Parts: sequence; C-alpha cells; structure tokens
Amino acid sequence: MSSLKNKVAVITGATGGIGFQVAKRLGKDGYTVVLNGIEDQAGAERVKELKAEGITTEYYGFDVTKENEVTENITKIGEKYGKIDALINNAGGLGGRSRFEGMTTEFYRFVMALNLDSTFFASRAAIPFLKKGYNASIINYTSIAGWNAGGPGAGVYGTSKAAVHAITRALAKDLAEYGIRVNAVSPGTIDTDFHKQIKSTKPEVFASWKNNILLGRLGQPEDVASVVSFLVSDQAAFLTAETIQVGGGQGLGI
Repeated sequence: MSSLKNKVAVITGATGGIGFQVAKRLGKDGYTVVLNGIEDQAGAERVKELKAEGITTEYYGFDVTKENEVTENITKIGEKYGKIDALINNAGGLGGRSRFEGMTTEFYRFVMALNLDSTFFASRAAIPFLKKGYNASIINYTSIAGWNAGGPGAGVYGTSKAAVHAITRALAKDLAEYGIRVNAVSPGTIDTDFHKQIKSTKPEVFASWKNNILLGRLGQPEDVASVVSFLVSDQAAFLTAETIQVGGGQGLGI
C-alpha cells in the first residue's frame, strides 16, 4: 500500500458540472486530480482554474465510450503515477430522449455505452493500479432514474443507470479481497447544464421540480462532491457496495 501522501484521483467527464466540482473538492482534499473529457479547450481551462487554487492537476482527452482510448489512457495515468487511489466514473448522460417503439439500435447502444460501458472500461483498466493505491476505491454514478426508470423518453437512460447500480455491487464483490471499495452516488435533480434545455425552454417546469424534493431546493454540484469526498476518505473505510442517494429526499413527496 502506498502512503496517504500524493493521492491520485482520476475523474471522467470532469470539464464541467458535477465532475469539475468533484475534481475541485478532491484537489482541496490533497489529491492530485487527473481530469478527463472530450473538449480539450475546456479541459485546459479547468486545469488552469484548479492550478490557480494550488491544486495539482492535469487533463487527458479521451472518449469514455471507446474501449481502446479508455484502456490506453487509464494505463498511461496509472503508469505515470505508479498507482490510482480513486477512480470517479463521473462521465455519462441522457444522450437525448426516445420512446422505445421508435428507438434506433444506434441510440440504445450509445446511451448504454455512455453510462455502462464507460464504467466498465475505466474500472477494468484502473484495477491493476487501484491495487497499489491507499484505501483505494471506485465511485460510480447511478441516478434516481435507475429506480423510477426515468421520465418520458428516458427509459434507456434509466435502464443504463440501473445497470450501473448492479455493476457497482458486482465490482465491490469482485474487488473486496484486494481492499478496494466500490460505491455509487445517485444524484437527484442537480442544477447543472444537464438540464440546460428544459431550463431555457420551460423555466417554470424546471423551477417546479423542487416541489417534489423534501428539502425544497434543487441540488448543487457541491452537494454531490462532498459525498464523493466522504466515500473516498478513510472515514468511509468500512463502506462498500453502497449507493448513496443525493437528492434531498426527491420523490418521497411532501
């Protein structure tokens, strides 16, 4: 096991939204944070922002849905640092909306690749380096849609996120013998660009969503980042195979 010093966290999809706030939080926790994304300019800007706050960071541009790109880059990162202490499988998304009757196979496969394949590819590539890490762990992202199957046109998104919930527990079983913990966060409605379209076209609908949240407000990326920070820490050393709902009591009614 390596020491607590010079911890390394790899965060996919970290050039904006929740991923960037997770990177910032872990950087402030003392991690070297390695950001991934597909927009290289945004990646360079985020690195500049983090470095300005005294955080050690770098950016790797690759597409998490492409097996070879993921394997090659995660391996490069692991070999450079000699270990990975935390893998945050943050990348994912809705991918668009489609009802099943008219859904193309291409759309189905894209959404599954974006949310499930990406988690598998990155986790598989990181395992040899997580074995060398300190209190090493993987954090996956499921969603409230993994339980309620999503809204109209988001059925395959919900399906993919339910699969992430299952692979989280499966990985936890698989890696427990190495002391590697695997947990997930399940964000509710978080105020990010994920909801940009409805926020701009139907602001009254977007604003009304808080009425279905017990705490009476939408979540912020920092709300998720603080839970991720806890899950990768020594304070969560006896937590594995868990999914933490980060939604302010969303869906329970008021």
